[in-house]
Amino acid sequence: MASLSTHVLDTSAGRPAAGLHVTLRSVDGSVVATGTTDDDGRVGALAAGLPAGDHRLHFDTGAWFAAQGVAAFYPEVVVAFTVGGDGPDDEHFHVPLLLNPFGYSTYRGS
Repeated sequence: MASLSTHVLDTSAGRPAAGLHVTLRSVDGSVVATGTTDDDGRVGALAAGLPAGDHRLHFDTGAWFAAQGVAAFYPEVVVAFTVGGDGPDDEHFHVPLLLNPFGYSTYRGS
């Protein structure tokens, strides 16, 4: 089964988004794991034993920007992704988020 990590960078400030709450949900909406980004903007071991299938990674961006005193357009970012069953059993997935108050980008990292 796969493992998952994430990393969030605030591109408007040019630094990691420390203290941002992240929730991993299965396709049926049940919570699989939760975490909060560290000082480097990372949740290094959000989930282990992640089964193949569709998952959703929810970033609580509205609350994070509000805590920074910054008005933002997106109250949340949800990244849907698929863990395939054709990779190695110990495959690692990394989902980075590049974030600013009025936009975001994501990709499959390594």
